[in-house]
Amino acid sequence: MRILWCLALKELRDGLRNRWIAAAIIVLGTLALALTLLGSAPTGSIRASALDISVISLASLSVYLIPLIALMLSFDALVGEFERGTMMLLLTYPVSRWQVIIGKFIGHTVILFIAILAGYGGSMLIVTLVTGGSLDGWQAYVMMMFSSLILGAIFIALGYLVSVLVKERATAAGAAIGLWLIFVVLYDLLLFGALLVDDKQVIGQQLFSLLMIISPTDAYRILNLSLFEGIGQAAGIAGVASKAGISAVLLFSILLLWVLVPLALTLTKFQRREL
Repeated sequence: MRILWCLALKELRDGLRNRWIAAAIIVLGTLALALTLLGSAPTGSIRASALDISVISLASLSVYLIPLIALMLSFDALVGEFERGTMMLLLTYPVSRWQVIIGKFIGHTVILFIAILAGYGGSMLIVTLVTGGSLDGWQAYVMMMFSSLILGAIFIALGYLVSVLVKERATAAGAAIGLWLIFVVLYDLLLFGALLVDDKQVIGQQLFSLLMIISPTDAYRILNLSLFEGIGQAAGIAGVASKAGISAVLLFSILLLWVLVPLALTLTKFQRREL
C-alpha cells in the first residue's frame, strides 16, 4: 500500500504542476453553477427543487465533460512514460507492474475526485445559500457526484487500455478522441437510427433496454435520471427504469464492470509488454 500511495501522490503532484486540477475545478464549477442557477426556477407543472433540476442538467453535462477530462488525464499515462524513457527507470525500483497501473489509477481518480468535489460540491453550497438554505434534493445531487466519479474512473481505465496498446503518444490521443466520440455521440446515434429503420419492430423494449444499459454513458444517465422520483418526474421518465426491470444495483454493477474489465486488460497487456 505504501508503494501504491507513493505512485498515486506522484500523479497527484503532476496534476498540480500541470494545472490539471485547477483547470478541471474551474470548468466543472463554472458550468455547474451556471446550470444550477438557471435550473432554480420551477419546471412546468412540477415544482422540483433547484438541486433536482441541476442534477438533470449536470448529468447531461457530465456525460460529455467527465469522460473527456478522464481521457485527457489518462491517454498518455503509459505510452508517454515509454516515450520519455521514464518507465524503464521507474521499473528499476522495487515496484511491480501491477502497482504502477493501480497507483496511477488511484492518483488520477483522486484528481478527478478533487475536481468533482470542489466544482460540483462548491456549486451546490453556493446555490443552497442563494435559494435560502434549502437542501431539498441533496441525496440525488450527492449520488450524481458519486456516479460521475465512477464514470470518470471508467474512462481513466479505458484511457490506460489505449495507452498500453499503442506505441506513440499521438496515436493514443487520436484513439482517446475516437473512444469519446463512440461512447458519447456515435453509439446513441446508431442505436436510435436502428430504431428508426426497424419497421418490423425486431428491437423490443427488453432488447432496447439492454442495448442502452451496456453503454456506460447511458447507464450513467438512466441511473441519475430515474433513481429518484422527483428527478424522474421533472425529466419526464419517471418509472421508465422500473418498468424495464432496471434496478440501481444492476446499473452500478455495469458501471463497476466497465472499470474493472479495462483495468484487467491493461494489467494483462502491460505484464507482457517488453521494455
